[in-house]
Amino acid sequence: MLHAPIQLSLPAWIDEAVDLRATYADDAAKVALAIELSRINIARDTGGPFGAVVFDEASGRVIGVGVNRVLPQSCSVAHAEMMAYMNAQARTHKVRLNEDGARIVLASSSQPCCMCYGATFWAGIDTLLIGARSQDVMALTTFDEGPLPADWIGELGQRGIAVRRDILRDAACEVLRKYGQSDPPRY
Repeated sequence: MLHAPIQLSLPAWIDEAVDLRATYADDAAKVALAIELSRINIARDTGGPFGAVVFDEASGRVIGVGVNRVLPQSCSVAHAEMMAYMNAQARTHKVRLNEDGARIVLASSSQPCCMCYGATFWAGIDTLLIGARSQDVMALTTFDEGPLPADWIGELGQRGIAVRRDILRDAACEVLRKYGQSDPPRY
């Protein structure tokens, strides 16, 4: 049956880990939440070492969250950023999250891979906050982040998306390191 429903889900612990009433005033607080989600995701063995959170810039409130769910969902697109975009879009009923003029921030524990980078254009993100760099991901784990344009930050900038990276980079790398040293290493 080809018309079978396609459904992805976040782990049950996510509602306990994220307080939708809280506000996150600065970049570090936003990225810290994404890193914490990545840490919990591997600690609970519910996916890979990546977390992402979509915020409303004006209020600092969470709109959507995601963690890596590739293996548990048997779905190669279930990356943290993709899950966060889909969660935010489902909660707001908007394809482009900034379509009504709201400014939208994505905080990611690690630099988006080539797939998530592309989705950032269309999800309606105005600011991208990054913990670990892609070279950290590839040095500390077995993940291949795929090709990006040489000036990927400039490409985002041309589309009106600001990029700030290396926010709590050491903390983000520690989660990646722990995952990469797991026995046996997981993909």
